[in-house]
Amino acid sequence: MHDRALDEYFAEFEPPEGLRAELLRREILLTGGTDIVHNRIVSDVTDQIPHDRWHRFATQHLSFPGELSKPQPDLVVMERGRCEGSGWLVPASDVTLLLEVVSLRSADRDHGLKRSIYAAGEIPAYLIVDPYDARCVLLSEPAGAGEEADYEVQRTVSFGAPLRVDALGLKLDTSRFGTLPAVTRHRRP
Repeated sequence: MHDRALDEYFAEFEPPEGLRAELLRREILLTGGTDIVHNRIVSDVTDQIPHDRWHRFATQHLSFPGELSKPQPDLVVMERGRCEGSGWLVPASDVTLLLEVVSLRSADRDHGLKRSIYAAGEIPAYLIVDPYDARCVLLSEPAGAGEEADYEVQRTVSFGAPLRVDALGLKLDTSRFGTLPAVTRHRRP
């Protein structure tokens, strides 16, 4: 399928009830519902981001120039006044921070593929919260293009330690983040 046809197909695609769809570098990925621990983490992070300065959208699709990807992060944060139009896609250029909470099957995708896509899209800050390893990884200073793009700065803290998020001008309290038993170790940091 050609890129344009795939892009048009995805724009019209309605996943089965209970599933969400993402287009990640020309592949459509369907994922199921989330765990209560996952939802509490997203809610807790959302609550710590000042509403008067930031839009905080859960499961909002993004668009990236030059990239056939339409990811749907767990949380999209952008300054108020950005992306005031309508539609189902938020331009990556309007985003300040993205959050992904690792699920049992998403660790490699969150730490690998999405990391590359978000860096290529010049997202200033990408936060990965891993309830299996009880730690947060904050990535900043995106560099590079395409599949070679990555973040130059990585800050990792264990749950319980505060995490300074310069892009939002706040310290994130991670002490209430819940954990899940690690069934199998993933191979990502």
